[in-house]
Amino acid sequence: MADGRKIRYYDSHGQSRSAADRRPADDQPAIGEMRLDLLTNEWVAIAAHRQGRTFLPPKELCPLCPTTGEMLSEIPDSDYEVVVFDNRFPSLKSPDKGWTLPEENGIETEIPAAAGICEVVCFTSDHGTSFGELSTRQIRTVLEAWRDRTRELSQLDFVQQVFPFENRGEEIGVTLAHPHGQIYAYSYLTPRTEKMLASARRYFARHGRILLDDVIKRELQDQVRIIAQNDHWIAYVPFAARYPFEIHVAPLVGVPDLTALSTAAADAFPEIAHEVLARLDGVFNIPMAYIAAWHQAPVREGRDVMRLHWQITSIRRAPGKLKYLAGSESAMGAFIMDMKPEQSAAQMREVTIK
Repeated sequence: MADGRKIRYYDSHGQSRSAADRRPADDQPAIGEMRLDLLTNEWVAIAAHRQGRTFLPPKELCPLCPTTGEMLSEIPDSDYEVVVFDNRFPSLKSPDKGWTLPEENGIETEIPAAAGICEVVCFTSDHGTSFGELSTRQIRTVLEAWRDRTRELSQLDFVQQVFPFENRGEEIGVTLAHPHGQIYAYSYLTPRTEKMLASARRYFARHGRILLDDVIKRELQDQVRIIAQNDHWIAYVPFAARYPFEIHVAPLVGVPDLTALSTAAADAFPEIAHEVLARLDGVFNIPMAYIAAWHQAPVREGRDVMRLHWQITSIRRAPGKLKYLAGSESAMGAFIMDMKPEQSAAQMREVTIK
């Protein structure tokens, strides 16, 4: 790109991609910093430059649409299937060589640079669609982009965890309406992953079995929370769901991350993704705001016990009503659900798929 960032095209027809970025080269923001919250031993990235990022532009000024005429966007070509590029307003950036994360967690802990990678994944050039409405071929291409980026980012010596995700809907905080997601490659393990890894290790030490494998066995036995299934994937509302509508999608043959999926499992993913998102949107017959997060094993530890799965959570509890994360959830991390997971699973199973 004109300012030195990289863009990667993912195509299924061997297209030639030689369009030049005709925009002037803007200065790139400096790397931010990470500060340690001593009370919880959690890292907080400080990225003040993100205050000026693009906010809900009209379609004709969308920076994620292809370049047309003199409307110069982040994508230089006049069309694309799937693209991944370095975020213009990154929370994390590639650090100087030799960067290390401080191990001490005391008052005198040094303030390290906010090391990591932030990328944008554009699912399609079509501004007016959504991930769930893409063709199965297009979803398969997106999956291949996620796999490729996980593979490459995992090779960076400062990356500990790769996290592809999608935010959908203004209620979630989306600032660009174009169908897209992001990939964060963290230089540390996030609090959520640390807790999941500890649980997986503890379960394996006690039982000699993989935790998520046994969770899936319970869902297959109970049946009442399953909302979709094919030969390679299962989608279910978790037994202890935190959100009014929460879906976990996992391969039936467990793998540590996206790169380890078999070709057959990868080919079968678009079918179940289509069904799951159609059922979610069909509950109230409105586009459902959600966060879709890929949880995978860290790059350098826990790969023997943690297993890949896709968690989709929506704060919509009824038309015109959201579940706000208020006192108990936000202040204490203690979730309270107003409906049984079996109830939301039944609602999604009852949706008629067009």
